[in-house]
Parts: sequence; C-alpha cells; structure tokens
Amino acid sequence: MKTLPFAVTLVCLLLCSCQSAYYGAMEKFGVHKRDILVDRVEDAREAQEEAKEQFESAFEEFLAVSEVDVGELKSTYDRLQTAFDDSESKAKAVRSRIEAIEEVSKALFREWEEELDQYTSQELREVSENQLASTRDLSEDLIRTMNGAADKMDPVLNAFRDQVLFLKHNLNARAIAALNKTSIALQDEVEVLIRQMEASIDEANAFVTQMRSEGL
Repeated sequence: MKTLPFAVTLVCLLLCSCQSAYYGAMEKFGVHKRDILVDRVEDAREAQEEAKEQFESAFEEFLAVSEVDVGELKSTYDRLQTAFDDSESKAKAVRSRIEAIEEVSKALFREWEEELDQYTSQELREVSENQLASTRDLSEDLIRTMNGAADKMDPVLNAFRDQVLFLKHNLNARAIAALNKTSIALQDEVEVLIRQMEASIDEANAFVTQMRSEGL
C-alpha cells in the first residue's frame, strides 16, 4: 500500500479540521448539516440553470456566425470568445457546487451513522437507519445525475473552444463556412446537454422538496 507524503496527509487533516470547525460553528447557530446540504443542492441547481441558459445563448452566437459579413469577423470573434469564456465559467461553477454537495453529504452521513449507536430503542434506531439509507441513496443518485450532466458540458466546451481558436487564426470567409458547418453538427450534443441539465435540475428540485417535507 502506497503511503501518502506527510505534507499531503497534513493538508488533508487541516481541511477536515476546518470543515469540522465550520460545521460545528454553524450548528451553534442552529444550522445543521442537513440544512447546509439542502442549501448547497439549491445552489447547484441554480448554477446548472445559469449554465443551461448560458450554453443555449452561446450556441445561438455560434450559429449566427454564418450571417456575419467578412468585415465584421473581428467583432464576431470577440463575441464568441466572450460567449465561450462565460460558458466555461458557468461550467466551473457547476463543478464547484457539486463538489460542495459531496463534501457536506459525506460529513452528514458519517455523523448520522456514528450517532446510530446512541439509540437505546432498537425500533427507533432501525427507523433512523432506514432513513439514513434512503437519504444517502437519494443524495448519491442526485450527485451521479449532476455529474452526468456536467460531463456533457465538456465536449460542447471543447467544440466551442475549437471554433473560437479557428476563427482567431482564420479571419476569413472560409472560416465562417467551416464554423457554420461545425456548429450545425454540434446541435445534437447541445440538445442532449440541455436535456440532461434539465433532468438534473428536476431531480435537485425533487430532492429539496423531499428533504423539507420529511424534515430530514
């Protein structure tokens, strides 16, 4: 078994310590891990909604290249570069929000599992254990769905990046024709991405509703 370098181990311990301190401080103010989890799912949902809208908007910009006059290529390139940068930024935000969900869910379920031993009633313990299992399954399904949708962003971002780079180095009529052909071919991938993001957003909404309705 490979041993982690001391520096890496130390960083991991410090991160865990910081996270524990954060959760502990929040609980003193009546904000528990389950509340933080719901908040982070809502944040991720909002990030996905923003990313979906940005990808749709960016794709429209790329499709519009075919209507551009050759003399306007420089300003077109600038618009496409901005659209790509915005899309990349929204994609990073989605990834970051998913990581935040994973972090707090691990802490929540670890604490929940440890506290099962504190029950003196076997019946209540079993109820809590079943709730833990079902909530963990819901969380894992949601994270899996969100990551699946996030993965679909990568090929679209790569295609956007290729088009921006191509236009940057080929500000001519042939570039417009080539980019328009690529954009049309990309349409299916964008549509799949949007559908998956919408499904992920719907699942996040269902997760939040269930967590709140059950008072978990």
